[in-house]
Amino acid sequence: MFSLEEYPLGFEPSALEPYMSAATINFHHGKHLDTYIKNLNGLISGTDYELMDLHDIIKKSATDTNAKKVFNNAAQVCNHEFFFRCMARDNGSVFPEKLEKAFGSKEKFFEEFKAAALGQFGSGWAWLVNNKGTLKIMTTSNADTPIAHGMKPALALDVWEHSYYLDYQNKRGDYIDAFLNHLVDWNFVAAHI
Repeated sequence: MFSLEEYPLGFEPSALEPYMSAATINFHHGKHLDTYIKNLNGLISGTDYELMDLHDIIKKSATDTNAKKVFNNAAQVCNHEFFFRCMARDNGSVFPEKLEKAFGSKEKFFEEFKAAALGQFGSGWAWLVNNKGTLKIMTTSNADTPIAHGMKPALALDVWEHSYYLDYQNKRGDYIDAFLNHLVDWNFVAAHI
């Protein structure tokens, strides 16, 4: 079974201020992620999924029409855990050379990533992924995750409103700018591309 203690923050809740408030972190990590974990535990208790690791649960439940709730909760645990690991205030400010080569420049990457995140209608995620050796930007709706499609995430941005509404209200673009300019741990991204 899974627990919030398995997915600790790598920083204090106030460490990302003023770009992301402690209140947002406490609600997002302490309440939203914890709820997905508790829901997942309840859904997998006594099933074959109970003995699997998180990625295996995602891969198996993604194709099981009777396990949609299992998939949604497992994927949200995974997506959120990865999102929180992608961040550290003004840490790793050296933009990865591999990323610059793949997109032409830091500015071009920011432009494309922001356009994808802004273009995600409703709830979902913006991602930088490694798809069989090719770096690409993509979005997923709701709980969907690149892991279910055989891709390796390198950067995740949660664009569900709960991730930014306390700090930015309906200004998703401002949230995306703050994330890219001040919150991404580029050392973490470099290690995952």
